[in-house]
Amino acid sequence: QVQLVESGGGLVQAGGSLRLSCVASGTIFSVNAMGWYRQAPGKQRELVAAITSPGSTKYVDSVKGRFTISSDNAKNTVYLQMNSLKSEDTAVYYCNADVSPRKWASLEVWGQGILVTVSS
Repeated sequence: QVQLVESGGGLVQAGGSLRLSCVASGTIFSVNAMGWYRQAPGKQRELVAAITSPGSTKYVDSVKGRFTISSDNAKNTVYLQMNSLKSEDTAVYYCNADVSPRKWASLEVWGQGILVTVSS
């Protein structure tokens, strides 16, 4: 069993910052990639940012230059630093991980989601 626990969400004014954290725990041989998705009311879930174990990153165009994803591999933790927040960033943010619970195995895991509300 592998679990993801997110923290750091909340209410912030437009232009402000928040930092999301997500910790993977359980039976983990390796964490191959981690990322953040979000789902706003009435919209589909979208990938916000992702980072692979070697450290390569990708972002959705709407957050480039404002959000930064990083990871602490020793702690199986991924962070999302969100700056210059806009009202359109309001959504439930979900942590996602591609984890190997044992060698040669792969498992996709989701967190429970955390709400980020940006007031204008």
